[in-house]
Amino acid sequence: MTVTHPDPDPVLIRLRAVHRAMGELRRGAAVLLDSPDGRAVLLAAEMAGADGLRAFAALADGPAALLLTGMRAAAITGIAAPDGPVAFATGALLTPDVLRGVADPTADQLLAEPLVPRPTPAAAPAAMALIKLARVLPAVLFAPSRVANLAGPEPLVVTAADVLTYAETSAGTLVRVAEAAVPLASAPNTRIIAFRAPDAGIEHLAIVIGDPAAVDAPLVRVHSECFTGDLLGSLRCDCGPQLHLALERIAAAGAGVVLYLSQEGRGIGLVNKLRAYALQDRGFDTLDANRALGWYADERNFMIAATMLRDLGLPRIRLMSNNPAKVAALQTCGIEIVAIEPLRTAPNGTNDAYLATKARRFGHTLG
Repeated sequence: MTVTHPDPDPVLIRLRAVHRAMGELRRGAAVLLDSPDGRAVLLAAEMAGADGLRAFAALADGPAALLLTGMRAAAITGIAAPDGPVAFATGALLTPDVLRGVADPTADQLLAEPLVPRPTPAAAPAAMALIKLARVLPAVLFAPSRVANLAGPEPLVVTAADVLTYAETSAGTLVRVAEAAVPLASAPNTRIIAFRAPDAGIEHLAIVIGDPAAVDAPLVRVHSECFTGDLLGSLRCDCGPQLHLALERIAAAGAGVVLYLSQEGRGIGLVNKLRAYALQDRGFDTLDANRALGWYADERNFMIAATMLRDLGLPRIRLMSNNPAKVAALQTCGIEIVAIEPLRTAPNGTNDAYLATKARRFGHTLG
């Protein structure tokens, strides 16, 4: 008997390629990036080791460049730079320690020579987007590539188009993967629904209290996970108190949802958030710390929240938030917000400056 198999889902194939490329970069391996301008080889500067640098050199077919975000370039050079990626000649940078020092401002490594700008390749935005998706520091070695015979396995290939459309594609493919009743002290009638994009391995949670679909515009909180604040009770932020206050308010209202998104540190990941904390201890505020690391002030993808709300049958909501940018992002994603309810907590003596920065530089309405 001949067994036929359905054709692989092309969307799943594209997502899987990006996921695998992210994993390769995180382990310090070289990855090939195909774009309309040709093929390039990439290596995450933070993760570069001797083996990775040898593989990168074997695949390179032309001068290498170090790509930095404009924010990181400005922090190193002191010269204003564009928001997009900026390319520099590698020169004496091609050693693991120096590359990590350039990528990570907490490494306190001074450069022996200044960075020399060079033309930025057209595929640089895709290369930087892929590095950011991997949640390593946004600094990447980039070089035109050729076919080479390597002693090890062939490097992974991903397309620039798949990288640049990943956020939208991944958010649009979220599906429910688990659901269970989880009574809470503040809300006994609670169930948690886990969502995951195919083959992604990252879950986002909907904490559903009562029957929000039966309410015209239920209360909703879109909350990004905060390990330090939510779980450990860190005093550096207001995340934990906001989370619990949101649950209490929804329970009092009788129905609503907290979306708990796997986007730690406004989308930069826990490790990079800890690095940002280290810079804040040296006098940076939360926005400048992110920029010194090479990240934007907010790297979150709110299409994830919009997809989850539509799956829950909640296209029309009352949003608990102090953040006008979050409101605008959800509206852009097609969610109707009929009212905005502030979610304010008192300063605790440790997070006073943090809250002041959120109001002054992020536009949060905390007054």
